[in-house]
Amino acid sequence: MGNTSMFDSYTLPSGVTLKNRILMAPMTTYSSEKNGDISDDELIYYARRAKSGIGAVITACAYAEPLGAGFEYSIGAESDDRIPSLKKLANAIKDNGAKAILQIFHAGRQSNSKVLNGEQPVSASAVAAPRDNAELPREMTAEEIEKTIASFKEATRRAIEAGFDGVEIHGANTYLIHQFFSPHSNRRTDKWGGSLEKRMKFPLAIVEAVQTAAKQYSTEPFIIGYRFSPEEYQDPGFTMEDSLELVHVLSEKNLDYIHVSLGHFFGSSNRDENDTTPRIKLIQEAIGDKVPVIGVGTLETREDVEKALEVTPLVAIGRALVTDPEWFSKLEKGEDDTIFPAVYVSKKEELDIPDPLWDKIMQVKGWFKVAD
Repeated sequence: MGNTSMFDSYTLPSGVTLKNRILMAPMTTYSSEKNGDISDDELIYYARRAKSGIGAVITACAYAEPLGAGFEYSIGAESDDRIPSLKKLANAIKDNGAKAILQIFHAGRQSNSKVLNGEQPVSASAVAAPRDNAELPREMTAEEIEKTIASFKEATRRAIEAGFDGVEIHGANTYLIHQFFSPHSNRRTDKWGGSLEKRMKFPLAIVEAVQTAAKQYSTEPFIIGYRFSPEEYQDPGFTMEDSLELVHVLSEKNLDYIHVSLGHFFGSSNRDENDTTPRIKLIQEAIGDKVPVIGVGTLETREDVEKALEVTPLVAIGRALVTDPEWFSKLEKGEDDTIFPAVYVSKKEELDIPDPLWDKIMQVKGWFKVAD
């Protein structure tokens, strides 16, 4: 990327300009209301981080239909009843100077009957996720697949009506779109499964539905991004080669960006320990000249971000912005040495982290650095 500074503006293919190269990464807050409305604590949390000067905020995932919810107290975009709530969220971000991007998703087999009020989770096929206590999902009918595709179009319409600047399609992290792409979870023999080309059909149909909604309902340029995971460690699972095929096709679809979901920005293969090439470099080399790529994963310091921007034009920041809401403004002022290196328990009141997210940070050992 040459001498790119994180403070340089960037114009996406749709014509929307981000004021700099930093986006807030999508992270679950577990803090919405039971019905999927945004809570006041979440509004404060997002507003505070938008206010720090970053270019855009990508929200936690919002489910596009009732069976798409993945956990309790998550954001809903499944009904027009949610539009007033979504509008509050869009405004909390935009009024504080950042572009607002709603991440839309369907959890598929990663959900459970407790979250779904007694309903069985659905997926591409009746194959349980490879984790403890995973429930067996029901295979979706061809009609249900079409309805789910339509639900992403409707969720996009709601995002537009609520005033969001864009949506991010969540095709990563083993949720439903990922499940259709994966030979582990997709054992179908109809047009939605089998060959790599058929396993790509569902993700591509979602992209098309979202783009149709943007054309139909938005009068302004509207950001459409796509997030994906590069490979699966399971066998059968999709490989880096499969993903490069997918992103090659996606790169021709006039998207605003491809967001690569990685635990570590420079992370290498999780299938083959001898393959040490960072996944992000392979993806940038394959499609970077056609579509902007966003990298993410444990970027905490100025040096981390500068190194990352030598590879991709945009980076997403997760934990560092939760740990210190002023992370970006401190970098901008050159006050790097005042950035909080950990979630300080003594500063709980001033961090504006919603209680359920705070509790999760305290419970899950090793997820965040925590200090007194």
